[in-house]
Amino acid sequence: MTKKILIALSIIFACNSIFGQTGQDKYAKDVKSIAAIINAYYDVVSGLSNEPWEFERDKYIHSENAVITRLDENGNAESHTLEAEYIPIGLSPKGDFFEKELKRKVSKYGNIAQVWSAFEIRTDPNTESDIRGLNSVQLHYENGRWWIDSWTCEMESEKSAVVTDFMENE
Repeated sequence: MTKKILIALSIIFACNSIFGQTGQDKYAKDVKSIAAIINAYYDVVSGLSNEPWEFERDKYIHSENAVITRLDENGNAESHTLEAEYIPIGLSPKGDFFEKELKRKVSKYGNIAQVWSAFEIRTDPNTESDIRGLNSVQLHYENGRWWIDSWTCEMESEKSAVVTDFMENE
């Protein structure tokens, strides 16, 4: 009986290694450069309503203790973990949603990087929008890949011309 269990487990593990892809296999290209990880960052949140959420890919590009911070129109911060980010997303029906990057500025020193990225939110990837925001993304390089450690977002509003200011500055 024990021999049959060992054989069955061996077959299962062999099939998983042959047919199953790990996150490292599937998403390795997403974390090889700063440009690739920021592109993946926008790609995982964007898509049509009939496309599944890419939680596995999103989790793969973020470090284990990544922190997300959003500033409201009064400048008040609300921070939470990546897992907490998934709760309202998973509870709501998915609609067509696209974050289109408008401009990026990268500062890199050693194994750390800071990315400023202006974006707009669209319901159609080809139609411009006036809903815009600015992301501040912090990354580090470790074990041959980039990790997103945190990001902070502020949306443009009547009280904050954050995207306009960013777009005008070089």
